[in-house]
Amino acid sequence: MSYLDKLVYSAQKTGSIACMGLDIVPELLPNDYKNMGISGAVPFIDKIFREMSRQRVFPGAFKPNQGFYTAYDNLIDGKFDGSIALSKILNLIKEYFPDIPIILDSKRGDIKKSSANYAKEGYVSCAADAVTVSPYMGSDSMNPFIDFCNETENNGLYILCRTSNKSAVDFQDLIDVETGLRLYEKVALKIVEWAEGHPGVGAVVGATSPQELGELAQRFAKERIPLLIPGVGSQGGSAEEVMEQLKEAEYEIPIVRINSSSRITSSWGKNPVPRDYVKVCVEKLYDLNKAIGF
Repeated sequence: MSYLDKLVYSAQKTGSIACMGLDIVPELLPNDYKNMGISGAVPFIDKIFREMSRQRVFPGAFKPNQGFYTAYDNLIDGKFDGSIALSKILNLIKEYFPDIPIILDSKRGDIKKSSANYAKEGYVSCAADAVTVSPYMGSDSMNPFIDFCNETENNGLYILCRTSNKSAVDFQDLIDVETGLRLYEKVALKIVEWAEGHPGVGAVVGATSPQELGELAQRFAKERIPLLIPGVGSQGGSAEEVMEQLKEAEYEIPIVRINSSSRITSSWGKNPVPRDYVKVCVEKLYDLNKAIGF
């Protein structure tokens, strides 16, 4: 099954194209787990997964951000609490939801030899279905990842194109004096080129720039470039507006994933954690699915 087929199958089986971000902040965990540090993420997520299964509320993908875990490793002392927690959560996903794709948010991108190792880390060591990468260093940096998007490995790849953060304009909106295209538009053209013969090569386009999202979705629709759309929730993006833009662009909805992270797993922010926090988390996922309306 190709990565595109995995996306379609997952969407049909779960009735969802939401992507559940698993960006755990230990300080925001319930008191039962807070003192455990990042290790507390494992029983916390396990409890949420149990409730999701009980209520039959599912996302169409999971997206753990690697940096939220490895930041808690201590290489000097030989402690790998963060990596161990990530490993256990990846295994929980595979145990509870084996048909739902895992997108490892690692945003790698380096010279060819380094990228080859980063690709192996994401696709082999972490057994992720897809990873995220930065295209700044060009084709030789991307090729080791793109090589995994084939009929043997069947992996996916999400290349940063038009991101959801406020300062994205610092570089992504710069204009090429020869073509008049903005940098993110040139990246989009390159993504289409890289995707030829490599199904599963996709793009990250933020929900916080709806006009650009609509334009890019229209450009990507014919080539079946899968979209990962972050920025819904705390960053201010609207799921309803995202869906409106995708439908206007006649984009193939089952191959898109709309991500929300903290709004699902820690919607209480710095406020006291509600006693029924597990049900609150599942309710937030339900609300996202409803807002998307897939």
